[in-house]
Amino acid sequence: MTSREPLHLFAGAGVELEYMIVDADTLDVKPLSDEVLRAVNGSYNENYNKPGVCWSNELALHVIELKTGEPTPSLADFISFFQQDVDQINSILKDFNARLMPSGAHPWMDPFRETRLWPHHHSAIYEAYNKIFDCRGHGWSNLQSAHLNLPFAGDEEFGRLHAAIRVLLPILPALAASTPIVDGQRQDFLDYRMEVYRTNSSKIPSLTGDVIPEPVFTRADYDSQIFQRIYRDIKPHDPDTVLQDEWLNARGAIARFDRSAIEIRILDVQECPLADLAVASLIINTLKALVDGLWFDPAELQQWRTDALANILFKTIKSAENCRISNDDYLNIFGLPKKSELTAGDLWGHILQEINSSYPLPEVFLEPLHIITQQGTLASRIVRQLNNDMSPPALNRVYGCLCDCLAQGIMFTD
Repeated sequence: MTSREPLHLFAGAGVELEYMIVDADTLDVKPLSDEVLRAVNGSYNENYNKPGVCWSNELALHVIELKTGEPTPSLADFISFFQQDVDQINSILKDFNARLMPSGAHPWMDPFRETRLWPHHHSAIYEAYNKIFDCRGHGWSNLQSAHLNLPFAGDEEFGRLHAAIRVLLPILPALAASTPIVDGQRQDFLDYRMEVYRTNSSKIPSLTGDVIPEPVFTRADYDSQIFQRIYRDIKPHDPDTVLQDEWLNARGAIARFDRSAIEIRILDVQECPLADLAVASLIINTLKALVDGLWFDPAELQQWRTDALANILFKTIKSAENCRISNDDYLNIFGLPKKSELTAGDLWGHILQEINSSYPLPEVFLEPLHIITQQGTLASRIVRQLNNDMSPPALNRVYGCLCDCLAQGIMFTD
């Protein structure tokens, strides 16, 4: 997300979507992102920049990222751009008997055997990460996310936006979980990507913290309490200071002061760009409501402790929309009265109804959001389709359908 001048709150948004490259027949991962980028660049360049959607590499060679080249005020306009680029990449991959697969983790990849890291330009960064953390685990080489970048201009806007994002993060897995199957088995977490994400930097705990960012609301405080601690803790492991940058921060939302934006990183990628952009649009409008005080005094959002929010987040990572929320104070943030215990999925149903009345969403996003709030997260829909059958043919069938959904730009439904 780039802009010559900082944008004000909600004047635009940037979205990044990561997809796996898999064999067209077996659906095993294929490390081909460099070949895809070479096909359009003529060389092993890590970026393909153009109007609309840009492409880039990631840590693992079987993952490619599509992203808005500039902040956009209308995510609905980018549905066709993302889908056209999915089509173009799939066309390139046909020559390699490969295709793109969605969802936040490959269901049977063995990361210790199959991981190949990006070997070209900027590989020093990946090598530094690998030396410290061993990037062959699921939390490094087998996870695909959707990142949502939201702008701010100055400390006052940063503080308001950061406060709203912190309180919304705990229930995002109840909207976007898509990783119930890893290692060929049903995991105990509907959002297994986030379970491994929150522990992948445990060697240096300050990188991720409690996933929920600390309650800091100015650039100076963020630098002193978060960045400087991270840089200090990584230094003994990074003598060449390759990793001393803002992107080293691995919380569920990270401040990018270099581009005057906060990047939300807690979202599993969905089955198609339509779904991801619908989720992002609902999040944006919900944050608008929180910043504007639709339900709750926005100044009081800054009082929320990290541990209280993290407690809810860890439960939604496990159970997604099925997680029961009984914290009266938390539910009150969204205009619900005391003693209103309900599931996180029902809470999102309430939010969607309220938001669409006061902050109407583009019509094109309503159907996918109704599928998510009525049929459940993509994780739950995958589990139901498998119906307890974890055999290779069943997994291949369901995840092949997901590949088809991505190729056709349609929702995965019951």
